[in-house]
Amino acid sequence: MTIFLTDADVRAAFGWPEAVAALRAAYSTPPDEARFPPRTMARGEGLWLRTLSGVPGDGAPMGAKLIAASPRARRASYLIPLFDQDTVELLALLDGNAITGFRTAATSALAADALAPAGPLKVGVIGSGFEAQHHVRALAAIRALSSVTVFSPDPASRARCTDRLADLGVPLHTADSAEAAVEGAALVLCAARSRDERPTLRQVPAGATVVSIGSTLPEQRELGAEAIERADLIVADQVHEVAHETGDLIAAKKAGVDFAGKLVPLGDVMSGRIQGRSDPDATVVYKSVGSAVQDLAVAAMCVRRAAELSLGTELPVTIAPVAK
Repeated sequence: MTIFLTDADVRAAFGWPEAVAALRAAYSTPPDEARFPPRTMARGEGLWLRTLSGVPGDGAPMGAKLIAASPRARRASYLIPLFDQDTVELLALLDGNAITGFRTAATSALAADALAPAGPLKVGVIGSGFEAQHHVRALAAIRALSSVTVFSPDPASRARCTDRLADLGVPLHTADSAEAAVEGAALVLCAARSRDERPTLRQVPAGATVVSIGSTLPEQRELGAEAIERADLIVADQVHEVAHETGDLIAAKKAGVDFAGKLVPLGDVMSGRIQGRSDPDATVVYKSVGSAVQDLAVAAMCVRRAAELSLGTELPVTIAPVAK
């Protein structure tokens, strides 16, 4: 039996605490690069097809996320197939559009929870779109927040962002600059791509934890070289890609910043192989480019919850495994 989950089904089945718990389990298993190979990208005449695949080490469903995109038309489609590891039966097909935003924010919340100081967090947010809002919601689901201050270049956008987060019951504020938004913050959420590809954040408060998700390609910038140099520890969901394929780290290296000795995998922090925050005054950065670990963990969680809630459509056909 193969279940299909529409975007509406995925959103109805999703839960922030459940997603963070699924990711915690996924990142606590021993690392094995063969299980989660580098993503691939096929390109042709303004189109591209990206594939992120993985075989989780805890026996959870294996699968992939396929992203078909037309940058010219500004459109993309997402599909996630999940297979049972024992029978290789196709268990589910999911519209992966919502998964992408959910898994990024849930993984950031997981990392922030491990790296930020204990107690209620004062949060500064750079960005006001759905990623910024998702990140605040994900964090609020697992940590107490003392306040949230939002900056984006458009005053109307940042006001709209705080309006949409009002149901959280957290004190919400807006700021006229990135510097004002992050002043005194224990946690800084960077979730806004720079329009002119210049860094949106250069100075980081002492002792803060910074979550950066807005620079995932060589031409994109989010954190200035000064912020990378000041960081005592940089935690990455994908170390090689963060180091060699993100504009922030590429620019920092060109500026002479040596970050190799302080760049570590998120999995090593979550499993306890590497200590995250060793000093309350340390500045810690979490940089994310996304990975199949995240997609598959959150997708499998949604399939489980969809079954509990009687969501989804059973497909009228079966793709049967073939004996080899």
